Amino acid sequence: MLKFLNPAVAKKYSGKTALVRIDLNIEDADLCGSSDRSMLVTHPKVEAVIPTIQLLLKHKIKVVLLSHRGRPTIPKVVSCKLSVNGGFSLLPFADILSQKLGVPVSFIQNLNFPIIKRQLQWSSRKVFLLENLRFLPGEEQNDSRLARQLAGLGDFYVNDAFSVSHRAHASVAAITKFLPSFGGLCLERELESLNYIMKKPSRPFTVILGGAKVGDKLPILERFIKKADNILLGSGPACTFFAAQGLPVGHSIVDRNSIPIVKKLLKSKKIRIPGDVDMVEHKILDIGPGAIKEYAEVIRKSRTILWNGPMGIFEDLRFAAGTKAMWEAILANTRARVVIGGGETLASLTTLMPADYKRITTDTYQRKSASNISVNPRLFLSTGGGAMLEYLSGKKLPGIEALVLSKSKG
Repeated sequence: MLKFLNPAVAKKYSGKTALVRIDLNIEDADLCGSSDRSMLVTHPKVEAVIPTIQLLLKHKIKVVLLSHRGRPTIPKVVSCKLSVNGGFSLLPFADILSQKLGVPVSFIQNLNFPIIKRQLQWSSRKVFLLENLRFLPGEEQNDSRLARQLAGLGDFYVNDAFSVSHRAHASVAAITKFLPSFGGLCLERELESLNYIMKKPSRPFTVILGGAKVGDKLPILERFIKKADNILLGSGPACTFFAAQGLPVGHSIVDRNSIPIVKKLLKSKKIRIPGDVDMVEHKILDIGPGAIKEYAEVIRKSRTILWNGPMGIFEDLRFAAGTKAMWEAILANTRARVVIGGGETLASLTTLMPADYKRITTDTYQRKSASNISVNPRLFLSTGGGAMLEYLSGKKLPGIEALVLSKSKG
């Protein structure tokens, strides 16, 4: 049985050291070129972990934060200078987390375990951030030796990184073999929100799918064709459905391998494909005004909404109308329960509606519930992209299964 961190657990481990897996894999691309670096401070992946850290600090628990960033290769990490300049270092996040928490966060750049242990023992500080774990051989291979070394730094483990829980990596899965392990506050909220979508959505229930990739969304389409009342398609999925019908798509992105399955899905009246599109130089780059109006009306009437993937190439503002209209319609529907995920989808909010972005990310994680989890009961921004899609498609996530089967629950 999966157990979650709560005040009683935190009280039991008072004075101990917690290893907390978070996800600071935030690339510059996630901000879509925005020069407003303050958006990093309110990025969902940063906001999401603050309640867990605060709960641990409240009970005088030393916190060691574990994360990765990007996909560094060994030649790039021989020099610390190269790793920082290459955009792989977690160094910038020490200041960001310090700002959010109101306490100093010590950055440990040298990933030498005896040195790390001494630093943790001698320092009077309460929060530490280790350098990018992917600088260590074995992290992505779920190496038990590395996991044991990491486990030696703390007394118990907390996974608050739902967005990487679909990865069988040493700091996500193998580490649970060596320490009492718990899900964090945000991970609990992620699972609660997605379980609601899968098991008891209020109706009408609308699923919105876009983005460039089609193949990874097909399992969602197949699973929710029975559960949802409406499925609205944009971008890559829409283009592939057009192609399956034999309609001209020019040079648009089409997943030819998915067409046989798409042809079967076309029989469902629940699936809505844009009746008009914005096409430039033989490429479909956004949904058209008619589709925007139709989709917005469906959203207005919905009581549960799941959204993953933008409607068009929103990075070019000429083709951002569809995606922006979806955001506006969703935010205007104050009666619907909404779950939104995917890196591109969240990035579109930073680009198109920066003021709303800051408000929504703050609201999502800072409203207090009776269980001391910061929540916005109406709208939830999932930190998961691939993890969200895999969980909704019914797959077991290695990070979650590892918590269920962990060595001990303390």
